[in-house]
Amino acid sequence: MFSKLRNRFLIANLVIISFIMLLAFASIYTITYQNVRRDIDMELHKVSDFYLKPGGKKGEPRPDGDHPPQESKVNADLSPERSVSFLLQTDAQWKITATKSRFDMDTEFYDLAIKKAASNNSDDGQFKLDGNSWAYIVQKNATGYSVVYLDVTARQNILTNLVYTFSVVGLIMLIVIYFTSRFFANRSIAPVREAFNKQKQFIADASHELKTPLAVINTNADVLLSNSEDTIHNQSKWLHHIKSETERMKTLTNDLLYLTEMDDSRARMIFTNFNVSESVESVILTMEAVMFEKNISLNYEIEPNLPLHGNSEQIKQVVMILLDNAIKYTNPKGSISLTLKKRHNDIMLKVTNTGEGIPLEHLERIFDRFFRADSSRSRKYGGYGLGLAIAKSIVEQHKGKIYAKSVLNETTSFYVQFP
Repeated sequence: MFSKLRNRFLIANLVIISFIMLLAFASIYTITYQNVRRDIDMELHKVSDFYLKPGGKKGEPRPDGDHPPQESKVNADLSPERSVSFLLQTDAQWKITATKSRFDMDTEFYDLAIKKAASNNSDDGQFKLDGNSWAYIVQKNATGYSVVYLDVTARQNILTNLVYTFSVVGLIMLIVIYFTSRFFANRSIAPVREAFNKQKQFIADASHELKTPLAVINTNADVLLSNSEDTIHNQSKWLHHIKSETERMKTLTNDLLYLTEMDDSRARMIFTNFNVSESVESVILTMEAVMFEKNISLNYEIEPNLPLHGNSEQIKQVVMILLDNAIKYTNPKGSISLTLKKRHNDIMLKVTNTGEGIPLEHLERIFDRFFRADSSRSRKYGGYGLGLAIAKSIVEQHKGKIYAKSVLNETTSFYVQFP
């Protein structure tokens, strides 16, 4: 599925970019072609004026005292610079009567050139002859035609080389764009694939967690039905099992609904300014009795009157989750420490407990829903692996950060940083 999505993205990207490149190349080629054509026309008219108006007027000899122009060669200094050109004069039947050229050319070449001009019913045009490109202009006079030719091979080569350059550059660019697009397509699809896989895993984990209590409830219900004539008092053990599993399912569904509501109601959450020091301390007071029963020592240091903009009840829930998690995994006769201090412009909450610790490779995943570093331990201590996911969602909703550090067989610390 994701491969098809990536390929569609690549195809769409290549088609769009190819169209834009083609449009850009066509525009550049059109502008260059028009400029070349304009230069050729200007040069051709300059050459025509040079050959046809040696004395200032078309077809007239120079003024008295000047020598008439040579029929075979023309003074190169008077010709337009760097132009290879010649003039052919013909009668009405396109038979050559005179030539004017800066260079010696054979009669056969002139005959072929005049045939090209005669065969085209136009006053100007272009043709290829002996591997060169020539442009010409035809002017009719009293005795026949005057045809001026100009070598435009270099200018035509500019256009040809431009096409070749565009083709090579376009091909190279498409190859580069393909691999670049493939790289970014993979990066763009990665979060989607990860979210999809997490959703599949979430559904599988939720189904697994619900399956166990449902199986217990079903088994105990079967036992009750098989002893339908017995009194409720005698069957109370099975009823307590059903009640216990029902409560576990209720806790799970409530946590799942809470996570869903938090994802959907971020914009509707009402934040106010409150004293976070008092909120944290109130949670500690409710948890002290539990720690005392489990013979766990508690040390805490709370900086007074720390203000925070957020939801007081949600922050209390974060502290409750972290303390409850610490109590579950603290070793016998272990200790828990909590600090709440202002650090620079942030408020830092730290909860540390002694115990087995968390392996380094699991530290990033412990905030994922249903994740357990050790499923057997989690089953022993209860819970579904949703507490830390809820805490992370609340902290992120308050624009904060939550992370953990652990030293195996020593301590585990959870850090919550609020701006």
